Amino acid sequence: MNLLKTWIACIALASNSMAFSQAALPRVDAEVRDVDSAARTITLAHGNIGNVDMPAMTMTFRVKDATLLDHVKTGDKVRFSADKVDGLTTVVAIEPPN
Repeated sequence: MNLLKTWIACIALASNSMAFSQAALPRVDAEVRDVDSAARTITLAHGNIGNVDMPAMTMTFRVKDATLLDHVKTGDKVRFSADKVDGLTTVVAIEPPN
């Protein structure tokens, strides 16, 4: 029983750690150039993404969760966060336009 409690506590700590690290990611201003829901990708003309050492450019990114694409369209001005996921720079959060 104690082993189960320890296991549950470890999972909870790992989840909190991942949520905290995502919350600490910088938000980057960008303009949506293309959205491909089927491919789970978004093309963004974006500013510098310091945490992944990427200068400003236009690039197609995969998204961590396809639902991130539900509220954005070509031409929208957004703020997003990206991080390395499985070795690839991936959009992990998008703030849709107001």
